Amino acid sequence: MSPHANSEAIDSYSPPPVKAAIPSRLYAIADTPKVSSLANICDRSVTTKNYPLASEVQKNIPIYNLAKYNSDKTAANNLQDEWYEVLANGPGVFVVQNMYSDQPLLDETNEAFHQIIEREKSHTKGDHFAAGGKNDRIWNSFSKHGLQDPSSFVKYYSNPWLARVCEAWLGQQYRVTAQTNIVKPGGAAQVSHRDYHLGFQTAEGCSRFPRGMQHASQFLTLQGAVAQSDMPLESGPTRFLPFSQKLDSGFMAYRLPEFDQYFNENWVSLPLRKGDGVFFNPALHHAAGNNTSQVDRSANLLQISSAFGKPMEQIDAIPLVKVCWPEIQQLYKAEGLSDRVETVIAAIGEGYPFPTNLDNRPPAPNGMAPANEQDVIREAITSNWDTEKIVSALTQMRVDGRP
Repeated sequence: MSPHANSEAIDSYSPPPVKAAIPSRLYAIADTPKVSSLANICDRSVTTKNYPLASEVQKNIPIYNLAKYNSDKTAANNLQDEWYEVLANGPGVFVVQNMYSDQPLLDETNEAFHQIIEREKSHTKGDHFAAGGKNDRIWNSFSKHGLQDPSSFVKYYSNPWLARVCEAWLGQQYRVTAQTNIVKPGGAAQVSHRDYHLGFQTAEGCSRFPRGMQHASQFLTLQGAVAQSDMPLESGPTRFLPFSQKLDSGFMAYRLPEFDQYFNENWVSLPLRKGDGVFFNPALHHAAGNNTSQVDRSANLLQISSAFGKPMEQIDAIPLVKVCWPEIQQLYKAEGLSDRVETVIAAIGEGYPFPTNLDNRPPAPNGMAPANEQDVIREAITSNWDTEKIVSALTQMRVDGRP
């Protein structure tokens, strides 16, 4: 053995690298990014070469004319791939023209909204951007619509395109909630913001959520709106900052004046026709515009939640099933277990069975989870249950699910 072996080994020895300090799991309030970071993210453009199924791209917003497509699940699969890419990695927003092409249905729905608004005017409370009386707002228009006019409700929420869009971002078992907003002439613009969940926290509250949850928040919700009236640009349709959802710490940054200023200097907006829809990533910086026209701007705002998230509003399927059951039965008798029937079942019933009491409601022998409301409604419709039986079954499920 060489007398120099040990010295050579010593000479070649390198101490292990010093491990870098573990970074904070949180975004600090005082450590927000520079506006230039947002500008770099948003300084890009896309065309129909990026999204070949889009009819056109205006102001970095892909536009899809649904009149050209079949809403069948298989046929719509490529559209859903493209929509997911737009929301996750692209501009973060897209328009679907002719989502609702049945104009009489939209008129019936608007009449139901009008009746609800008139009934509630005596105790108007406004909303989170306007005082009472400035706008007409229906909180939980989803449930109120169903109770007010079951016929138009079932037709409205059985639209297969609604299911295709929701599934593209959230998968199955999503939960639909809705709020109707009618902005009158002279209505002011909103301040730019991000949306639910973390968009409804204070800056301090938001800072307590780790980075991973800040990134995950946008995947728990899909924001959208159906134009219940024509929306020319002067009526103030929603303003968007394409690609801004890609700013990792955006839920912390959007509240800062310099970020709001950048938004106000760079936002884009598109006119919508009655029946068009617009859907966007909740992390996208956006704001409703000011209505400088002489017409009301009416939208049914859709907030769709993942099965794994908590919706903003509570939906009770039982009273909706009770009043809508004859309409659902009629639709099933006409079409069988069609896309439209499945879509309205998905809209009304809870698709996720948890949390529940597993002592009372153990998983089925051939499954990992107990039945959910959608399962029961589907069984009821295919087995021709009457209203009393389906209401009783859903009520018993609630009782059995309690601790």
